[in-house]
Amino acid sequence: MVRKFLNLVALLVVLAIAAVFALRLWGGGLAEIAFVPSEEFVAPDALAPNAYADPAMWLSRPGLAQSSDPARWRPQGAPPPDADAPEFAVFFVHPTSYLERAHWNAPLDDAQSRTRARTFLRGLASAFSPASQIWAPRYRQATFGAYLTDKPDASRAIDVAYGDVSQAFDHFLAQLGPDTPIVLAGHSQGAHHVVRLLAERVAGTPLQARVASVYAIGWPISVAHDLPALGLPACRTANEAGCIVSWSSFAEPAEPGEWFEYYRTSPGLDGKPRGDSTILCVNPLNGLIDGAAPASANLGTLKPDDDLTSGELVPGAVPARCDASGLLLIGDPPELGPYVLPGNNYHVYDIPLFWRNVQADVVRRVTAWSR
Repeated sequence: MVRKFLNLVALLVVLAIAAVFALRLWGGGLAEIAFVPSEEFVAPDALAPNAYADPAMWLSRPGLAQSSDPARWRPQGAPPPDADAPEFAVFFVHPTSYLERAHWNAPLDDAQSRTRARTFLRGLASAFSPASQIWAPRYRQATFGAYLTDKPDASRAIDVAYGDVSQAFDHFLAQLGPDTPIVLAGHSQGAHHVVRLLAERVAGTPLQARVASVYAIGWPISVAHDLPALGLPACRTANEAGCIVSWSSFAEPAEPGEWFEYYRTSPGLDGKPRGDSTILCVNPLNGLIDGAAPASANLGTLKPDDDLTSGELVPGAVPARCDASGLLLIGDPPELGPYVLPGNNYHVYDIPLFWRNVQADVVRRVTAWSR
């Protein structure tokens, strides 16, 4: 467990440092030089139709031993999975783990990005460990720099990544019983693809009725320009099922700066700029849309020890409240390490901040769906 946690911390640090560097240089255009590929986009070959039948195409899946499945990792202080939880299956899409500018899309044989992806699953997807099945695909993710530019090549790279995720989703669905409830989850780039899956593959289809809950974390969803296209409503109460949970974490004072600028100028799912429209914020501490909760409601934040030799769940570490714009504010900056992004942006820690509450939330919503 110690080794796994150290790997988690070390690799989160690598990604966070890269993100900090890019965002601090954004204004001068140097982020594009540092992270955006200079080569022209060349579409990679399509995956074989049965590519995801290969167990090696999954980072987490049923059949892996717990010690080999990063989504089944448990920090110190975490209770064992709830034996009374109903059966459900999670499809989890990991965030960006490919930072290089050599390619617009991560090669599947890139060992470093694959190792990082496994690490992210240990810290993020592990919050969904009460699930009877967790499936997390490998995919040719868009490089980090694709989210730092408006070049058409960036959109093409994101389309390639989504195509892989959509193909993996087909295989995932084929492995389930006809009545198995489904939870869709992802963080950052992974949440972006989950939102697109909802809009293009789920909304308005019979599959929509099987979705017990959606966790699109760390990707801003416009209430006005995105949510209507997703088929499912925002989760308004803690016991609601068949709905969407989303938040983006900032300590105070929050200075979203360029993060907000990207949101304002990017088009929503209706094709219109999202402007100053409210961002969907469901408070992970109490499950309420636009809610507020004290630190005492926090069941456990995933936090490393000072010497980074182990990790534990710390109850009551941070409060959370949704502000008028839709940011999730967590009060004074907590001491989770020196790798917080500019503007007090706790993006890297969106799920670890509320790890135990997320674990309880998914069980509660799936149970409500089953009833």
